[in-house]
Amino acid sequence: MDLRKIKSLIELLEKSSLSEMEIVEGEETIRLSRMTSVQAPPPQPVIQQPVPQAVVSPARPLAGEPLEEYAAIPEGDVARSPMVGTYYAAPSPEADPFVSVGQEVSVGDTLCIVEAMKMFNQIEAESSGRIVAILVESGQPVEFDQPLMVIR
Repeated sequence: MDLRKIKSLIELLEKSSLSEMEIVEGEETIRLSRMTSVQAPPPQPVIQQPVPQAVVSPARPLAGEPLEEYAAIPEGDVARSPMVGTYYAAPSPEADPFVSVGQEVSVGDTLCIVEAMKMFNQIEAESSGRIVAILVESGQPVEFDQPLMVIR
């Protein structure tokens, strides 16, 4: 259908009292409709139900309360995830990992990638030393501030 015909149909709809029109020309169909205000349904009464209380465990051990999962982390500088996302040890599935246990790293070296919302964020070393532990597997989801690896 020609753009001029569509514009003239829009003008015709605006000038008329019609709220909707449909034109069929061979195999082509065009349907025009005016915006009409829809009345909102009347508000429903709100029934409040008690919410069960959840037991929240701390993300990190509190002073004097070592958690088993953190007790297994070796001594050293812990590289943590700065965001919620998916941990990747290498830039692609076929590539070698950025770092491996026993490798020396310097400040600013790329340790891994954390994907968050289709953005691939390189995580860099904040301290120099040797990688003594990698605490997550490639492709594993990670939480904010979760330990990823230990540098000593």
